Amino acid sequence: MTGRTNSSMTRLMFLAAAAFLLSAPASASQGDKEPVYRDCVKQCVRTNCTGARLRGFQSTQPPYMALTGWTCRDDCRYQCMWTTVGLYQAEGYSVPQFHGKWPFARFLCFEEPASALASLLNGLACLLMLLRYRSAVPRQSPMYHTITAFSLVSLNAWFWSTVFHTRDTYLTEKMDYFCASAVILYSIYLCCVRTLGLRRPAISSMVGVLLILAFTSHVSYLTFVSFDYGYNMAANATIGMINLFWWLCWCWLNRRILPYWWKCGMVVMLLHGLALLELLDFPPLFWVLDAHAVWHLSTVPVHFLFYSFLIDDSLHLLNTEKPGVKLD
Repeated sequence: MTGRTNSSMTRLMFLAAAAFLLSAPASASQGDKEPVYRDCVKQCVRTNCTGARLRGFQSTQPPYMALTGWTCRDDCRYQCMWTTVGLYQAEGYSVPQFHGKWPFARFLCFEEPASALASLLNGLACLLMLLRYRSAVPRQSPMYHTITAFSLVSLNAWFWSTVFHTRDTYLTEKMDYFCASAVILYSIYLCCVRTLGLRRPAISSMVGVLLILAFTSHVSYLTFVSFDYGYNMAANATIGMINLFWWLCWCWLNRRILPYWWKCGMVVMLLHGLALLELLDFPPLFWVLDAHAVWHLSTVPVHFLFYSFLIDDSLHLLNTEKPGVKLD
C-alpha cells in the first residue's frame, strides 16, 4: 500500500499551493496610454473624488460596490474608458484594450460578468463531482487522497478565478495566476502518482518535491524579479504539454486493459484543444463575452467526464489491489 506516502505528499503539495505571493501591476495598454483617457481620468478625479463630491459619491454608492472595493477613482477610470472607446469607434478605429484587458460592461459589482459566471460554474461542477467521487469511492482506494487533494486545489483556483473576474485588483490577479499554476503543477503530480507512484512511491515523492520547488521558484520569479505574462504563459503551456503527452502515453499503453481509458484521453485532448480558444482574443461581444469567457464556459462539461474517469479508475484500483495482483 502506498496510501500513507501519497497522502503525506498530497497534503504537503496542497499546503505549498496555498503559499501565494503578490507581484507588480499589469502593464499599460493602448487605451490607457491615450492622452484623452489620461486627461479624462485626471479631470474626473479632481472634480469628483475630493471634498463634498467624494462624500456624495460614497453616500450614494451601492453597498455591494463598496464591499468589493470600487472607489471613486475606479469609477472615473471606468467612465473614461467608455469615453475613449466611443471616440475610437467614431473615428473608425478598432476597440483598444485598457490596463491589459478589453473593455467590459460592468454588471453590479462584476467587472467581467461572463468570465466570473463561467469560473463559478466550473467551481460548482468541480465541487459537485468531488462530492460524487467521495460518495462512490471508498477511502481505501489508492488514489482517493491524491484525487481529493487535487480537487481542493482546483476548487481554490476556481474560487480565485471567480473573485478576479469579479474585481481585478493587485491581489486578486496574482492569486488567480498563481492558483492556476498550482493546478497545472498538481495535475503533473496526479499523473505521476497514477502512472508510476502506485508501484514506485519513491518516484512520486521525488516528483512531488521537485514540483513544490518549481512552484516556489515560479512564484518567486514572478514576485521578486518580473511579473512576465509571456513567461508565465510559456511555463504553464510547457507543463500542460508534458501532462498531455504523459496521460496520452498511459492511455495508449492501457487501451486493451482498461475499458474506460478513452475518457482520460478525451479529457486531456479537450482541455488542451479548448485552451486554443484563448488565441482568438477578440473584443467582447455585447461588451460581455470574450474568448476567455468562452474558454471557461466550454470547460464546464469536461469536469463530469473527468470525474467519471476518476471514479471508474479508483474503483478499478480498489478491486485489483490484492496480493499477487499487479496495478496497471
